[in-house]
Amino acid sequence: MIGQRSSVDRAAALLKAGELVAFPTDTVYGVGAIVWDAAAVGKLYTAKLRALDKAIPVLLADPADVTLVARDLPPAALRIAEHFWPGPLTLVVPRAVRVPEEVTAGGDTVAVRVPDHNLARALIRAAGAPLATTSANLSEQANPVTAQEVAAQLGERIALILDGGRCPGGVPSTILDLTQSQPRILRPGPISLEQILAILR
Repeated sequence: MIGQRSSVDRAAALLKAGELVAFPTDTVYGVGAIVWDAAAVGKLYTAKLRALDKAIPVLLADPADVTLVARDLPPAALRIAEHFWPGPLTLVVPRAVRVPEEVTAGGDTVAVRVPDHNLARALIRAAGAPLATTSANLSEQANPVTAQEVAAQLGERIALILDGGRCPGGVPSTILDLTQSQPRILRPGPISLEQILAILR
C-alpha cells in the first residue's frame, strides 16, 4: 500500500521487524532493509526478482557513518565524500567485516551513499542503522520516481511505501569505484568523472 499517512516511525518499526520499506531519495525511490539483517536483505532479492550476484548499495544518514560499513578507506574516498555527500554519488570501497555477504553478493567491497533527501535520512536515523537499498522497481524495469510507480511494480511485495512526493533527481546516482589505483565510473549519473577528478587534483 501507499503510506501517505504513515510516519517515519512506523516505517522504521517495520524495518526493525525485518520488513522491506520503499521511500524517496534525491535520485529515485529506493526499497530498503536494515543492512545487518541478512534475512531481510534476502527479501530484497526476492521482491525485486534481483539476481543474487548483484550487490545491494547501502544508504547512510550521515557521511561519518561510512566507517560502520567500510574499512581501510583511501584518502581519496574521504575527500570525495566530503565534497559530494549528501548527493547522488555512490562510492565503492572495501567493506567492513560486519556487513553481511548478502549485501555484497559475496564480494569484498560495498557501495555506499548519503542521499540528499531529508525524509530518507530521517528514516535511516529512525531505523538506527544504515539501510541496504536498491531502486524500488522490478529488476530491469523503469526506475520509479513516485510512490504510485513503486506500487505499480512492487505492490504487495513489500510492507510499506513511504510517500514523500516525486523524487527531485529522477536519475540513479553515479557509481564510482575507489578500490583500484585510479577512480573508475561503474555507472554514469548526475556527477561526472571530470567533476570528481577536479576535487582530487
